[in-house]
Amino acid sequence: MEQMEAAAAADTGSVRIVSRRMVRPSSSKGDSPSPPPEDIHLTPWDLRLLTIDYIQFGILLPKPPTGGDRLVDGLASSLARALERYYHFAGRLATNEHGEDATVTISLRCTNEGAELVHASAPGVAVTDIIGSVYIPSSVVWAFFPLNGVLGVDAAIKPLPVLAVQVTELADGVFVGMSLNHGVADGTVFWEFFNTWSEISRGDNKDMISRPAPVHQRWFVGTNPVPIPLPLSKLQHAIQRFELPLVQEAFFTFSAASIKKLKARANEEMAGGAAATISSLQALLAHLWRAVCRARRLLPEQETSYTLIFGCRGRVDGILPGYVGNAVLPRKTRCVAGDILDKGLGWTAWQLNRAVDLFDEASVREFLDRWPREPTFAFVGNVSAGGTGLTTGGSPRFDMFGNDFGWGKPVAVRSGGGFKTDGNADVFEGPEKGGSMSLELCLVPDVLGRLVADDEFMDAVSVPR
Repeated sequence: MEQMEAAAAADTGSVRIVSRRMVRPSSSKGDSPSPPPEDIHLTPWDLRLLTIDYIQFGILLPKPPTGGDRLVDGLASSLARALERYYHFAGRLATNEHGEDATVTISLRCTNEGAELVHASAPGVAVTDIIGSVYIPSSVVWAFFPLNGVLGVDAAIKPLPVLAVQVTELADGVFVGMSLNHGVADGTVFWEFFNTWSEISRGDNKDMISRPAPVHQRWFVGTNPVPIPLPLSKLQHAIQRFELPLVQEAFFTFSAASIKKLKARANEEMAGGAAATISSLQALLAHLWRAVCRARRLLPEQETSYTLIFGCRGRVDGILPGYVGNAVLPRKTRCVAGDILDKGLGWTAWQLNRAVDLFDEASVREFLDRWPREPTFAFVGNVSAGGTGLTTGGSPRFDMFGNDFGWGKPVAVRSGGGFKTDGNADVFEGPEKGGSMSLELCLVPDVLGRLVADDEFMDAVSVPR
């Protein structure tokens, strides 16, 4: 409780917007005419995610040698150069309503209108206010992001950018928060763009050049119509907003040594009973699942679930390196709480391991083939399984702490206000090289309080950062 009160005390600093501007790809500046708009048609992977929040992640950086307009002008210049490579992020969603058959088609139109760059100031907020506790001061951190509360589909109805960035100057640091429409990209693309921008900003392009060039055109299975007509007379019919329970956020970091111990314990418990090695991430998520079941005080016969967001790159033939669209799908594993708690870390991790093995190319292709005939959309309000489930997206493989914009590596990473449902747990690269990981977790406040007081769970936690 004392830690929660300390986090609440950090909410005293206010965030003030200083300026806004649209940043266009640098190749589109000057007197030369812009090329005609190009339409990128969206896949089932893309379309199903238009109904949820923008992806919102950001990094906390040390204080730069210069601030104010000079800082933001420099970041705007490097952002414009990054948008040359990812030119479609300067476009806008475009819709066509077909009254004759009551359908709608949506595309990403590459108009070069630009990404929004917001300059903000929060002189009353210090770095320690953000990272000094396992509890996250949500009202402050969420204010570091643009386009809060906006769904992807909103950008197809209103003239909103698909990409927006906010640079917030703090008392002793800078927070760079980015919001990207989930209907046009997933987490892999999000962090590749962030990496590209930071590399250009610090004047080090050698890593960027070695990466595959972005592949902007979408990949469809051969049976899909292009563009895909949605059975909606009006696009507004796809919008659903739910009343979500109040949640509290916490951030837990696990050292490489701690992760190694969890993995060794899980595999030792399953020695002779598992056909494949349990991974470090599976062991960590099993540790979380068991602790959350305890904190929720689930009855032994209650069903609990864990939904993993799987990346399809490398699992589906035909998706080229550098593919810029969405390529993710969820898969849910169900168990009863009694088994999770009684059968141990190894057994719980093995359930997640089996889910990975069962996620194959055939099932992905079947989903993509069926979706235009039977479209389903993701909604933030229906992912938390009524207070008994967990959902994890993200990856410890995403390069977050390599985003040095020229004055030092990130101190921490945090997310915005999207996807804040009971049981959401994003996984991040840890600050320590060699296998450390972090979890950003949302739970209802009383459950989170019991989790933080759980010695078995917290013994594996290293630092709140």
